[in-house]
Amino acid sequence: MQSLKRLVTSRRRDSLIRCSRNLSSLPINYSADDLPDQVLVEGKASSRIAILNRPSALNALNTNIGARLHELYASWENDPNVGFVVMKGSGRAFCAGGDIVALYHLINEGKIEECKDFFRTLYSFIYHLGTYLKPHVAILNGITMGGGAGISIPGTFRIATGRTVFATPETQIGFHPDAGASFHLSRLPGHLGEYLGLTGEKLSGAEMISCGLATHFSHTEKLPLIEEELGNLVTDDPSVIESTLEKYSDVAYPEKISALHRIEVLDKCFGHDTVEEIIDSMESEASATNDVWCISTLKKLKQASPLSLKVSLRSIREGISKQISNDFCEGVRAQVVDKDFAPEWEPPSLEKVSNDMVDQYFAPLSESEPNLVLPTKQREAFN
Repeated sequence: MQSLKRLVTSRRRDSLIRCSRNLSSLPINYSADDLPDQVLVEGKASSRIAILNRPSALNALNTNIGARLHELYASWENDPNVGFVVMKGSGRAFCAGGDIVALYHLINEGKIEECKDFFRTLYSFIYHLGTYLKPHVAILNGITMGGGAGISIPGTFRIATGRTVFATPETQIGFHPDAGASFHLSRLPGHLGEYLGLTGEKLSGAEMISCGLATHFSHTEKLPLIEEELGNLVTDDPSVIESTLEKYSDVAYPEKISALHRIEVLDKCFGHDTVEEIIDSMESEASATNDVWCISTLKKLKQASPLSLKVSLRSIREGISKQISNDFCEGVRAQVVDKDFAPEWEPPSLEKVSNDMVDQYFAPLSESEPNLVLPTKQREAFN
């Protein structure tokens, strides 16, 4: 049986991570004074720990953090004394994604190049992590959303806990799942990826391990023991690391109300070709059963940006998106800034979202717009 070590070193040949080329779900306001401390580093026997350290902002990502992570990971990859890398977050979140409020203000101030620089930096790091030559352990003890999934799921191991809350909530703020989401959502069982991407519904740690988004589940109180034992390891062998994680792993089952227990209905409704058909199917199911889950799912679909729904469905099923609409600023304004929770989407309904509007998100960039250049020849991607 091929060892995990060979599997990790061969993943560069036979895997692809689809990083979106231009815009994500993400930067938060920060002062120059706290920049050096936004990523803390701990050195262990043969490992390094990167600690996202913006607890008051739920460890939201900004350009500085993305650049610092990329710099650290590149240096550790080239350091023969470093066998593997661990990433975790400070406070009650692993990483809540990107600072959408800061991005909202940058767009309104016309600072589009700063926005692009953020996403370019983040996507470059995600690609680097997805092709990393050393084992990687992400400890997802808390909120893990949007870009937080992007900087963890491409790695070797993901530890979920009873405190883990996963989501890709972008359609609710007029955007679409990005930062590699079209890759990992499209590979979930059945049509679970479409369900998560379109509704923004949350998953628990138990649900993450059940559907494959996490590789291990451990109770939160065991994390200090896990970190201590990982810190004592002198290895670059993923099978040794996995043995340690397995030693402290716990069995976890999704609650009865979990969508994973409704996978048959979920597949039936979210397996349709268009958003309109998906909503029609959900309406029929809700009408026939009066089921609370069906009604809640239908409500989330109808609250989301119509354009974001169509772009998200297509990106999960086939591609990479490149643009941002005015719905993003309107969604952030309504949900996070003004908090009136009454976004005025444009277009306001699914029937007014034309195919041309959706196609724009998948069209080649203009000659004046540089593509995101990834080192695909030097670092082969996932499939």
